[in-house]
Amino acid sequence: VQLQASGGGLVQAGGSLRLSCAASERTFSSNFMGWLRQAPGKEREFVAGISRSDGNTYYTTSVTGRFTISRDNAKNTVYLQMNSVKVEDTAVYYCAARRRGYTIAARTPQGYDYWGQGTQVTVSS
Repeated sequence: VQLQASGGGLVQAGGSLRLSCAASERTFSSNFMGWLRQAPGKEREFVAGISRSDGNTYYTTSVTGRFTISRDNAKNTVYLQMNSVKVEDTAVYYCAARRRGYTIAARTPQGYDYWGQGTQVTVSS
């Protein structure tokens, strides 16, 4: 089981960034992949997720219309395209996988079975 997140960095508010999560084939076969984030002093929160079976995507309200999650099955990789970033998007971003498909639990950190290491995203004003 392996998840490797990358692509974080420093970006100005209003700019864009793309995060990547390379998964082992076994992990990528999980039914649901997600991106979650944790800002300093705050709890880890769900950002976006994508179902393997039908490709349906899910977002937290604060990123809807700005972030896009996608997957490349040939590369066993999930992406998070972040556009129009805001200072409040600053956080460590984690990719994660869960064996089950989407349920409301997929919107909580406890709903995930596998985790990658985080990648820092810092948005400057």
